[in-house]
Amino acid sequence: MTGPAAESANGVAAVAEQILAGDARAVARGMTLIENGSPEGEALLDRIFGKREPAPRVGITGPPGAGKSTLVAEYARLLRAEGLQVGVVAVDPTSPFTGGAILGDRVRMGEHATDPKVFIRSMATRGSLGGLAARTGDLCELLDAWGSRITLIETVGVGQSELDVAEASDSVVVVLTPESGDAIQALKAGLMEIADVIVLNKADHAGADAMEAALRSSLAFRGNEGWKPPIVRTIAIERKGIEALHEALLEHRAYIAAAERAAALRREKTRLRIRNAVREGMLNAWLESQGFDAELDRAADRVLRGESSPHRAARDLMERMIRHGERTN
Repeated sequence: MTGPAAESANGVAAVAEQILAGDARAVARGMTLIENGSPEGEALLDRIFGKREPAPRVGITGPPGAGKSTLVAEYARLLRAEGLQVGVVAVDPTSPFTGGAILGDRVRMGEHATDPKVFIRSMATRGSLGGLAARTGDLCELLDAWGSRITLIETVGVGQSELDVAEASDSVVVVLTPESGDAIQALKAGLMEIADVIVLNKADHAGADAMEAALRSSLAFRGNEGWKPPIVRTIAIERKGIEALHEALLEHRAYIAAAERAAALRREKTRLRIRNAVREGMLNAWLESQGFDAELDRAADRVLRGESSPHRAARDLMERMIRHGERTN
């Protein structure tokens, strides 16, 4: 192989070696390739996959304002005190102007910015239907290769379509506060079903006891078999309860480490990764082959001229896609 292709392959090989040697700048370059969906990014993943033992992944989700970022920062501090290398993927809302992450989590975790054993990446959702951007799992694999001993995944907000944190994580922490409505919203969003540990943050606020009672009642619907999510009270801003959270996560990790559970979980998560990658790749390839961008431009023009509503334009495009699929089958 010669020419540009050889240069590209050599470049990917060099980046892979640098990542495995612990070079944070190489990790950042690799993550950019992956987020952009470039062929080099996929080649890089092929090169680093399985080179190091996967780090446990802890997903942290919950309503906006629950204190997730503060909790992540304090938990990272505890892990570093134990000598562990830590990776953090903070999924930020997408900027409506640039498509990039707003980077709020990096600002809040500034105290770790100079620690060479902590790697923080803020990434944009970029229109992902869930709270996790589509390539979060790929970024976690780069952090594994870099040497992360535990990877924290903080998701943006919480909503009906944001439960995909469970697919990307080994343990899911749901962060709630005593503020009114959190318990009801958590139930509506299905968070009680995916929570492995529930954190009642801002536990010094009024209503904490009532909130905990409501959460315990909610958990009763999960039945009596399997893992029972503990409720951990924290005041993250005062660094209280972080040790208890750590202990709860260690207990859950030990629970899922049982041979039969571990094998089943690995298989299911691998199936989901492959399914999602196939679905995303096939959809993008099909849309590109059908000139979807041009169709989208024409639909936008019709909306701007007042000839159609955005919802009608979207339905027209979907109907056209279905008719095309029926003709080609």
